[in-house]
Amino acid sequence: MSAHCMLTGARPGFGNRISHSHRRTSRRFDPNVQTRRYWLPSEKRHVRLKLSAKGIKTVDTIGVEAAVARIRARGVRI
Repeated sequence: MSAHCMLTGARPGFGNRISHSHRRTSRRFDPNVQTRRYWLPSEKRHVRLKLSAKGIKTVDTIGVEAAVARIRARGVRI
């Protein structure tokens, strides 16, 4: 559960690493997940969110209150 975004739900994708001789080995495409700390004015406290780069841009656009509401609607406890 480490490499997933709380807002967008981005999770690792899986595929193959293909060598020059065309041998295939398993690989993993991890999303760019970072921990960010936001001030939540309605609750007068800080919240730590694990967000992908796209999730961080979404929070900047819609605001932290709306983002937390979306995360809670998905059933994640903050």
